[in-house]
Amino acid sequence: MSYLDKLRQSAKEAGNIVCMGLDPIVSVLPASEAPLRERLSSYFAEIFRRMRLEGTVPAAFKPNIGYYSSLDRPREEDFQGSLALADIMDLIENFFPGIPVILDSKRGDIARSSENYAKEAFDSWKADAVTVSPYMGTDSVIPFAFEDKGVYILNRTSNPGAIDLQNMLSVDAVDEKELYPMYIAVAHRIAHWASSHPGLGAVVGATSMKELGEIASYYSDRDMPMLIPGVGSQGGSATDVMAALKNAEYPAELARINSSSGLTHPWKKGEAPDDWLDQVMASIHSLFAEASI
Repeated sequence: MSYLDKLRQSAKEAGNIVCMGLDPIVSVLPASEAPLRERLSSYFAEIFRRMRLEGTVPAAFKPNIGYYSSLDRPREEDFQGSLALADIMDLIENFFPGIPVILDSKRGDIARSSENYAKEAFDSWKADAVTVSPYMGTDSVIPFAFEDKGVYILNRTSNPGAIDLQNMLSVDAVDEKELYPMYIAVAHRIAHWASSHPGLGAVVGATSMKELGEIASYYSDRDMPMLIPGVGSQGGSATDVMAALKNAEYPAELARINSSSGLTHPWKKGEAPDDWLDQVMASIHSLFAEASI
């Protein structure tokens, strides 16, 4: 099954276009004496079990690899963070078969190095998609274009510093004739790559609605997946995103609206409350309702 078809099928099954980010902040999780690996995998297992019991299914999952690898201590032969991620990906496969997993690693390097990063995502982790930086160009990006896999290329990101480079005026990378904001020039290049490699798409943040609307309009008739982070803790609104996609006539089933800590530990700081699972589920139900299709 192509990655585009997997997106369409999972959106239909879930009834929404939510991507559930899995980025654990250990300090705010419920207290536990268990080893780190068990603590993380048990935490998400409890959430997934409750979701499954309530028939609550997202349209994608997105673990950020840095949240797990930073917990490893390789020189001490301690890989509990990475092993926890492996456990969590197994849990997703068991609880939510067919729902795509996007490995958020934002790789991008010279061609040979990109080939290895692609193997890391698709052969080692067996992810369905990966996030990639376009800064080093074609030979850096195309090694990720595995058959039937997804590649989300950073286009207009959700962080405050995005404006520093991504809104600069640039000669378009494809037609080399007109000046565009960098994010539009990058969108043109992503579409150019995707014309030969279906499954390539874009990361477009929910915190800059003008830019999101422009990019969604450009991609609307091109079968271009969009990963839309920034909802929740970063201040983006799923309701606004859904309205922008509709206004742009973009096919919503190819988009995934991501929220991470806003779903998995919505209390943000301090100790987890006694009713932490109820708070998690309330946040999940709220976003799912806003991003339903």
